Amino acid sequence: MKHSSDSEGTESSARPRLFDEVPEGDTKGKILEAAFRQLVSGGYASLSVREIAKDAGVNHALINYHFHTKDQLVVEVLDAANRRLLERQRRMYETPGGFAEKWERARRFYDHDLSSGFVRLQAELWAASFSNPGLREKFVPRVEAWKEVVLGGVREALRTLEESGAKLPAPFTAEAVATWVSEFWVGMEFSNLLGTSPTDRTHREALDAMEHLLKYVDGLARKRPRAPARPERRRASPGRRNA
Repeated sequence: MKHSSDSEGTESSARPRLFDEVPEGDTKGKILEAAFRQLVSGGYASLSVREIAKDAGVNHALINYHFHTKDQLVVEVLDAANRRLLERQRRMYETPGGFAEKWERARRFYDHDLSSGFVRLQAELWAASFSNPGLREKFVPRVEAWKEVVLGGVREALRTLEESGAKLPAPFTAEAVATWVSEFWVGMEFSNLLGTSPTDRTHREALDAMEHLLKYVDGLARKRPRAPARPERRRASPGRRNA
């Protein structure tokens, strides 16, 4: 079972896919793939175990055997997508390069995730969690994992800014800035899914503004003076001793 390999977020498929391919004998993978398609096309409320089984080409009893409940099935669909995409984000932050460049790549990732159906998947489970405490208990930690990745990136940016001599005032903690970023993306995702086109322009402007701010941080980092090299200690001659 291979995960989708669009690491740069530049490829999309007309039909939503969770994996690049599912081997013929991988029943569980077929069910996950079919459930993903059903979720992003029809939503959580209309999700049918029988329709998933029909799409996957398996007996519906196998869904109960592998996943026990519908909620456990959708959580495992989310986990399969999350593992790939969180690792993609972490690799991006760990790769050498400026913050503005990474922000631009994150925007491309988002465009791909929107077209692939992943953003719809998260939104469907988010909405279903309001009235389903059991699902909410499983869903919330998976959302928090994304926020932790954002927090790590913000901490690195603020550390770079501070090392350049331009420390932000005390209220502007990494946690506060990361919350702004995370919650903005969540709101933008719901707005885009609802098709509120008048806000698309303002979203792009807000994303552009953050990119310009990060270019400023990158510029400060490039101007940061390097620490002076420590002088080498000269070794005493073998036959010479201090008095």
